[in-house]
Amino acid sequence: MQRRNHINILSLSWSRCALTVCLLLFLFSGKAQEKPTIVTSVDTTYIKIGEQVHWKVSVDIDSTDQVIFPEGQTFSPLETVEAFATDTTKKKDRLTLQKIYALTQFDSGSYKLPTQRIEINGIGYFTDSMMIDVETVPVDTVAQKMYDIKPLINVEKSHTDWWKYLVIGILVFLILGFLFYWFFIRKKPLTQEEKEALLPAYDKALLELKRLENSKYLIQDEFKEYYSELTTIVRAYLEEDVHVAALESTTGQLIEKLELLSDSGELELDKDTIKQFNNILQTADLVKFARTKPSTSIAEQDRKLVEQIVVRTHEALPEPTEEELMQQAEYLEELSRKKQKRKLIIGLSTLAGIIVLGVVIAGFKFGFTYLKDTVLGHPTKELLEGEWISSSYGFPPIILETPKVLVRQEVKLPPEAKANIQDIQAFGYHSPIGLFTVATTSVTMNQEVEAAFQQSIEQIIKGFENQGAKNIITKQEEFTTISGVKGIKVYGSGDFPVPGSNELLKGKYTVLLFGGKGFQQNVILTWLESDTYAQEIVDRILTSVEVKTDV
Repeated sequence: MQRRNHINILSLSWSRCALTVCLLLFLFSGKAQEKPTIVTSVDTTYIKIGEQVHWKVSVDIDSTDQVIFPEGQTFSPLETVEAFATDTTKKKDRLTLQKIYALTQFDSGSYKLPTQRIEINGIGYFTDSMMIDVETVPVDTVAQKMYDIKPLINVEKSHTDWWKYLVIGILVFLILGFLFYWFFIRKKPLTQEEKEALLPAYDKALLELKRLENSKYLIQDEFKEYYSELTTIVRAYLEEDVHVAALESTTGQLIEKLELLSDSGELELDKDTIKQFNNILQTADLVKFARTKPSTSIAEQDRKLVEQIVVRTHEALPEPTEEELMQQAEYLEELSRKKQKRKLIIGLSTLAGIIVLGVVIAGFKFGFTYLKDTVLGHPTKELLEGEWISSSYGFPPIILETPKVLVRQEVKLPPEAKANIQDIQAFGYHSPIGLFTVATTSVTMNQEVEAAFQQSIEQIIKGFENQGAKNIITKQEEFTTISGVKGIKVYGSGDFPVPGSNELLKGKYTVLLFGGKGFQQNVILTWLESDTYAQEIVDRILTSVEVKTDV
């Protein structure tokens, strides 16, 4: 019995051990499956300059894993042209991510495609590196003839695009002229209110009385507004046509003035008409100030009587003489001239205001000095913004980008220098207006001796002094071109002479010196210290300087 229990206990223990081993194996196998797999490949290891190689990376991961692929220019010295979108394939609980990068190179040689880091759940996994060969495009030099390099010649700047600027200027001028004519010179169609304002006083009064007849004042019991407008119409007519101060006069004063004009014969108006007018004015005063309310029929009758009074008054006025008509025509013509002049002044003032406002805004945005130089012109600003030329000068060659082509300078070697110097090739450009100069010199020696930089620097400074420069300050530092060629940079400031004058101006200079056994190359730049455009030109030239040091 005890033995059977012991066996049962053993069998139970072994079963538990087996179960534990199975679980461990299962967990181990599960962990093994979760380990990511990274595979990389390229479609080719040989391309020509400018062609593309496609680098493909495939990552097999669990569906819950997070992957970060390389970004940016991480394939240097190869350049990344494009990183395509990630392609995802799902199979059960596993994902396969595939990403392709298009790479290229524009110089021949063998390049190492570097190891790339792929981050999965915060852990970095590195790919294998590989070599990519980039070959030049073959050029057939046998089937075509070869010619010597032609010498530099001066050519005038092309002005073939001048017509474009002319057309743009004409269009702008026409648009501004049309806008000025349309808004300030053109006789605009009169509105209805303007047409009514130009009507004679008699016609205007009858028109306003007709409009009052069709109003809703009486329907809405607005008798005060009705009589106020009625008396204003007739008073305005009398003031304009009869020339009496009717609008500021009381009822009694106005009637008294009309009676005086009637008695003197200046206004042939009978007493009954004046009396009717007096009654209407008194009724209007009662309505406006005593708040009495006449019947609608009386109000309508008063409007008809006022219309008759206007007609009788107009008929009672004497006919204007020819002299009065001439004076009236001259007066109207003078009014028209003043109106036209006022419109012209307003138009010119508006145009001037727009120009001034545009100048102020442009001045604050771009700077008033820059704006002045743009409008009036500036020699070095035109050089800076013109078409630049990149060229090679002398031998050994000096390659740089300049706003103007450097012209070959004739250099005659003295007899004592021919023993050491084999050849000097000098090129230069000088702007006498802006006092801007750029020059290059390539010197080859008869013997392979090291370039005497310090002696050359002393000779260049002495050359400045011989030309009349004073107070020259010199600084020196190392200079490195884009390709890594090292040289010496000498720079500083001084007082430089103005050509054809004894005047000295504050200027700056920079001298670059390169060389080796048997040769030396120099780049010399001078410019005015206050000329910011020249400083930008110099900075741009210095970043483009490249030299070949093989003789």
